[in-house]
This record gives sequence, C-alpha cells and structure tokens, in this order.
Amino acid sequence: MQQINISYINGVDIRKLALSNDEILGAVESALLAQGTGDTVIEPRVHLVPETSDKGHFNVLRGVVKSLDVAGVKVVGDFVNNYKQDLPSELAVLTLFCPETGVPKAIIDASSITDMRTGAMTALGAKYLANKESKILGHIGARGTAYWNVRLLNHLFDLSEIRVHSRRPESQNAFAKKLRTDLNRDIIVTDNWKDCLDNADILVEASRLPEPHPHLLTQWVKPGSLIVPYGTMSAVEFSLTDIMDKIVVDDWGQCAPGKPFGSLRRHVDEGKVSEETIHGELGQIVAGQKSGRESADETNLFWHRGLSTTDIALGHAIWKKAEANGLGQSLRFT
Repeated sequence: MQQINISYINGVDIRKLALSNDEILGAVESALLAQGTGDTVIEPRVHLVPETSDKGHFNVLRGVVKSLDVAGVKVVGDFVNNYKQDLPSELAVLTLFCPETGVPKAIIDASSITDMRTGAMTALGAKYLANKESKILGHIGARGTAYWNVRLLNHLFDLSEIRVHSRRPESQNAFAKKLRTDLNRDIIVTDNWKDCLDNADILVEASRLPEPHPHLLTQWVKPGSLIVPYGTMSAVEFSLTDIMDKIVVDDWGQCAPGKPFGSLRRHVDEGKVSEETIHGELGQIVAGQKSGRESADETNLFWHRGLSTTDIALGHAIWKKAEANGLGQSLRFT
C-alpha cells in the first residue's frame, strides 16, 4: 500500500496565516453558493451529551463540498463553564478527506474555524437580508463567535454604533476592549438586553442560556431590521416570528422538528415555523434562486445552526494557504 501522509495544522499556524476578512467571507460564501446549486452533501449535525445538556455537549458535523473535492467531519465541544478552567467554551477538530477514496488529507484545529465561519454566516446573512444602510448593531453574547460576528459585520456595514451585552461583566468588558483595539472604534457596553437591542438595525443574539427564556422582546424590534438569533437555547419571545417578512435558515434539515436545541426550537416543534412558512435557505439566496431583502422596511430573521460545509470550505482554504506558506506539519498515516 502506498504511503499516506496527513497535513496537521495547529492553532499557532492558523494564527500565523492571519486570514483576512475577505478570505473568510469568500470561503464561507463559496460553500453557500455550492449548497444553493446542489453541489454539496450536508448531513444534519448530531449531538453527544456526556452528562447533562446544561453543562455542555459535543456537536458532530459532516458534509461534502463537491466543487472543492473534499469531505469533512468536525467535532466541537461546547461547554459553558470552561472559562473557570481558563479554556474557551468551544474547542474543535476538523478532519478533511478525499470524497472518492476516503483517504484522510488534513487534521486542523477548528476552534478558530468555528468562530470565524459562524461570524461569516452572521455577516453574510446580513449582507443579503439586512438594510444596506444599517447603522446600529446590538449584540448579545461575548463568546468566541461573537468577536467574528461584530468584526465581519463592521467590515461589511458602515456602522455608527455598536452595542454589546453579556451575562458576565468580566467577559463583556474583555470583549469590548478587544473590539475597541482591533476595530479602532468605540464600543458601547450595556448592562441589560433592552439597552443593547432596542431600536437597533441589526440584532444578534448569541447568548448562552441554561434553559429557554424570552429575554429578547418582540416590541424592541423596529420595522426594517434584521434579527439573527442563534443561541443554543431560545432567548426570543414566541411572538417574534409573527412580525417577520422573511425567515431564512442555513439548512432546513438541521432546523426541522425533532432536532434538539436552537433559537426557534419551540417555534418549529409547535408548527409556527415550518419548511412551508420559511422564505428559504441562505444558499438559495446566494445562488440567486430566492430573493434577499427587497425593501427598506422589510423585517427579516436569519437563523443559522452551523453548516458543516462552511467549516469544510474554510478549513480547505486554511489547508491550501498553509501549504503555500510552508506552514503545518506532515504526519505519517500509513
């Protein structure tokens, strides 16, 4: 049997690669385009709960991006109390394979990939569904994905005001400090949900609730805004979907009834949100098969649960850039 080597790319190498905002957005948008044109295979994520769901769980995401000739599997742990051990809440590993032979090609630290592709999904959802003149961003949550949400939204929109709020003051203040430094702009720290979200143009909810609770009130949402709720547990009022002109998801297969977790889980399980009532998937909009925002006063909602294909496309971009820059290690497999 021929010798097989695997590329191993750790977090240090990924930081050295310093992917630009446009490289991240481009990789993720290419995955959405492939999905919209039927050039992907997406298996809905599965969950492994070691003990109780309020402590944390593993997500396993699987998919194929045919246009890149690559398959992948990502395993990500999501443990809310990791900060007590000076660890990020989400740690992940991505493996890439040849989809024709199953030969493993790369093993990549996917912790930052998870953060970057989630932020890119939020930003791309806004690119197609938010008002182009959006000025005020209200952001709930300060975990790793939150940084990339704000950074990439700030990259795409001429924002005049960025508000942030998080349950723990220490993480909230550290989050705001990093944003001020990296984006070279003022960040408004609020001490409650209302002051953060009320009358904002783009509302992002990335909270870490132990159980569902309606913190985000429908009355705060003004006409013409975009809401992006993707917390593991629902933080929105049940009435929120009643005022939406368009509800868009990343992949209906991951949002369908019977799946655990998710911001609109109750809405789906009780039939309020269904495959018939949603406008479509973001990939269909990127591919031109469905309309995005059509008027300034349209109020929209984008619910993304995490696409394996976006992990794979971003991991593929990292793998190829690492090869071009002589980074990473070659590990013998056989």
